[in-house]
Amino acid sequence: MHSVYLLTGSNLGNRLQQLQKAETELATYAGTILQTSSIFETEAWGKEGLPSHLNQAIHLSTHLSPTDLLKVIHSIEENLGRVRQEKWGVRMIDIDIIYFNNQIIDFPHLQIPHPLVQERNFALAPLSQLAPDFVHPVFNKTNLQLLQQSTDHLTTNIFDI
Repeated sequence: MHSVYLLTGSNLGNRLQQLQKAETELATYAGTILQTSSIFETEAWGKEGLPSHLNQAIHLSTHLSPTDLLKVIHSIEENLGRVRQEKWGVRMIDIDIIYFNNQIIDFPHLQIPHPLVQERNFALAPLSQLAPDFVHPVFNKTNLQLLQQSTDHLTTNIFDI
């Protein structure tokens, strides 16, 4: 079995419901959910003027390979209404593979660890809550260290459900 950290996000429609549906779909088709972070709310990253995002980190145990997991994730996103129109635009659901065991993968269609995780508080905050001591295999720093050293100016707060 593989240990995987995912990040789910939504900034369109019923954001909370989208995250809940994604969690259910992941548990059904991708593996066993071991743990989830709180849900965090953050302003849109990469583009101004868009609705804020809800994000959640998920620790998943799976038998799937990284590429097979990505296929399942894309299928889940499509089933939940994801339309890929513009980079960093609005989206019903987004599911990113952040870490896959301690592997470093650099394929044209898949990079693990996620290549921008160290620049994004909306990813680092939930990851630091869920796995503060997990060490990024490229930077050799924990999630918590990366969050503490982040230069991202966006505030990420726990979403009050």
